[in-house]
Amino acid sequence: MDAPLLMTRRIVILELTAVSWLLASLAGCGAPETATESRTLRLASATRHVKVYFERGRFGGWPANHGIWIWGDEILVGFSRGYYKDLGDRHHIDREKPEAHMLARSLDGGETWVVEDPGAKGYLITAGDILHGTGRPGIEVPELMDSTGGINFVHPDFAMALRTDSVDAGTGRFFYSYDRGRTWAGPYRLPNFGAPGIAPRTDYIVNGVSDCMIFLTAAKSDAEEGRPLCARTTDGGKTWTRISWIGPEPRGFSIMPASVRLSTTEILVATRHREGPRRWIQAYLSTDDGASWSELSTPVPDAGIGNPPAMIRLADGRICLMYGFRGEPYSIRATLSADNGRTWGDEILLRADGSSRDIGYVRAVQRPDGKVVAIYYFSDDHTGPERYVAATIWDPDGE
Repeated sequence: MDAPLLMTRRIVILELTAVSWLLASLAGCGAPETATESRTLRLASATRHVKVYFERGRFGGWPANHGIWIWGDEILVGFSRGYYKDLGDRHHIDREKPEAHMLARSLDGGETWVVEDPGAKGYLITAGDILHGTGRPGIEVPELMDSTGGINFVHPDFAMALRTDSVDAGTGRFFYSYDRGRTWAGPYRLPNFGAPGIAPRTDYIVNGVSDCMIFLTAAKSDAEEGRPLCARTTDGGKTWTRISWIGPEPRGFSIMPASVRLSTTEILVATRHREGPRRWIQAYLSTDDGASWSELSTPVPDAGIGNPPAMIRLADGRICLMYGFRGEPYSIRATLSADNGRTWGDEILLRADGSSRDIGYVRAVQRPDGKVVAIYYFSDDHTGPERYVAATIWDPDGE
């Protein structure tokens, strides 16, 4: 689809959606009860969309389940690759064919990408019900090991990946790399931190050579997902200790934390929430370096049927939160905060041409030139029915 036609379509969708929201508000059935502020929904300027991974007959998805890392203009991101199958309102991945955890690497700030298969070399292999498809034939899942510590978290080419084998009471593990994700050590066992099990995805803050904090989802007391927690190692990954729970145990779930450090003592975390029919993104603040947390704000009062946050601190100090909106118009969105997450600006449409709710799971980084690269999975009418991994490159200063 030509860019002018695509932009026209987005504007039409936006205008129709705004009318629908206005009518709903007049009818008394508008935004969730906790949404107290009115925000404008507007299009981002000067966006560029590229395909990170796309194959006919295949499925590419869920970067948020894997991780993203950046070294200058070199970006590495993880995703799942399976086989496409139309399953109605479920994820369109064939449950009876293999699913592989892949990596995609860009050396030019996200403009072009090369796909890598770490599993073929024995790296980053995970099994269990975290897979939507089957395991890979002929590839053995390595046994979990106990870490002996000694990890140098400030190595210039360091990367760490956190994984699980279940979204509920899973067994957590971590891997690390000193060569920008070309080879990996692990898997090393993570403790359950007093929970029935854990379901970590990659989210960590490096504090020093041997000191690192991780933010992950643990199973609730009923062994179902989930409740977020903060843990820490100060001995190079040999031992990990739970520092705190992030918020009380929910009736629904609070999962997939995204963290940014604001200062030596302040940390901001956003989580994906579900309670009954409500789906939203909640922000928490710690002012004592992760020892305790309080609810701070609701960056996204309505996330459609739900999507996790990707949150980064920009070079100018603003907080940028991005997510997939699994409601009409199916879209990838962002919002910015200039006061460390206490209040949030307009909802910014990075793109609104999605053809289904099977989208999102954003990961994001900021390039040295200030542009933000948001990576997610997507489907659109122009490409076809397959889900693919895409990147949107945009300028938060152009808003």
